[in-house]
Amino acid sequence: MTEHHISVTRSARYFVLGDGGAAPDEIWFALHGYGQLASRFARAFEPLAGAGRMIVVPEALSRFYVDAPAAASHTQARVGATWMTREDREHEIADYVAYLDALAERLLAGGAAPPRVHVLGFSQGVATAARWVVRGRVRADRLTLWGGTLPQELGGDQSAGERLRGMRRVTLVGGAGDALVTPDAMAQQERTLRGLGVASHLLTFDGGHELHPETLRALAASDTGG
Repeated sequence: MTEHHISVTRSARYFVLGDGGAAPDEIWFALHGYGQLASRFARAFEPLAGAGRMIVVPEALSRFYVDAPAAASHTQARVGATWMTREDREHEIADYVAYLDALAERLLAGGAAPPRVHVLGFSQGVATAARWVVRGRVRADRLTLWGGTLPQELGGDQSAGERLRGMRRVTLVGGAGDALVTPDAMAQQERTLRGLGVASHLLTFDGGHELHPETLRALAASDTGG
């Protein structure tokens, strides 16, 4: 038995908050966590959209039933999506990087002045966001890593450090009560970035593994403030 791969065309879903027809001053790409759907994840960003800011929420390419059905039917089971699993991981990473690149190029094409680009990843989306800005063609001004962990392979990758050092700001966000990504884990992320020569800003809030509305507003305000 020999393993082979073939590239195919498929449909990917994303949601836009704000006026998709206008030329925004800034575009956020918000990447959801494991088992989430983009439509639900996008609701947290509704208060931030508009007034020159567009929020783009891509959905991961692989969907699955989150709940084990009580009966044979899946009609009542929740559906979620994942950016990747350990199976055939390098191809899955390459696929989502290419997908996000194509989406960014579609939305950033044209316009007299390119908008500022803010990439935010939550939970599993942290590794996705980090890999995208390092491996992909997007040129992000800001990167926010919220409630997740950096991919291990970035730890000693100086080319990754070069890409990250070119950003205006890298921010780590975590809940003080997050049982999945503890304050100690957040401190380790700071050390990893520091080892790459990347200065990061740490924001913490009184909460758990969640998007915290006040912290989101603070991030948006710091974008507007330059």
